Amino acid sequence: MRQRTKESGRHVGAVLKALDLLESFQARPTLSLKELIDISGLTRSRVMRLAGTLEARGYLSLEPDTGHYRLGSRLLTLGKLFEQNNTPISLARPALKRLVQETGESATLYAIDGFERVALAREHGTHEVRFTVTEGGRSELFAGAAGKVLLAHAAPDVVAGVLNGGVMRRLTPGTVVDPARLKAQLKTIRRQGWAFSKGDRVADAWGVAAPIFGHDGRAQAAIGVAGPINRLTQQVRRQTVQAVTEAAQELSRNLGWSPASAA
Repeated sequence: MRQRTKESGRHVGAVLKALDLLESFQARPTLSLKELIDISGLTRSRVMRLAGTLEARGYLSLEPDTGHYRLGSRLLTLGKLFEQNNTPISLARPALKRLVQETGESATLYAIDGFERVALAREHGTHEVRFTVTEGGRSELFAGAAGKVLLAHAAPDVVAGVLNGGVMRRLTPGTVVDPARLKAQLKTIRRQGWAFSKGDRVADAWGVAAPIFGHDGRAQAAIGVAGPINRLTQQVRRQTVQAVTEAAQELSRNLGWSPASAA
């Protein structure tokens, strides 16, 4: 779970109210002064002071013809800075390290590329014998926990291309190659929010993975943990599922995801 600093519990009321005004524009791109008053519940004079301050700093823009406010260009500047410096890779590396510390197994961040997945970042496990992944390495979408998580949330044409395009093949005796059976597994993964695999891509390996969503509610990547089957127990599986899903949820929130964006 993300740790909050002591300072995060200390609030400045005026700043919170100013942020409330900015967040009012999530519903509509422009708002009148009266609408801002109604949404915020603040007095007219206070809304005028806050809106005037935000406008002066470029966080709001006042349309002279209509008298309506809209978000200002300063927010775009900050948003671009956030985007440049908070990619899934940069955000995920601390989470990968924490997963290794919590589970002892290797942790990896994956993204879809065509009908395959690519390892964007990874942290090696702490055991001498461990599951090894190479950054930039490519592997299947139809097998392995991370591959199935990505496929479960992929665009319909990608899902159809994998299920019906002849790319599925038996990698191990446990590989699911029947499209109907894999489609049912993908439905379960979407419902429960994570995937577990055991010997379906690498015969002696297991894995757990969960999706990372962006601000638009779409899955941008998958984060997962994998290790040798001889260390897998029911308790290890439960603990790993919890650790991986918590890491995925935290990364999703850091990328702007919220329950509302998933609706």
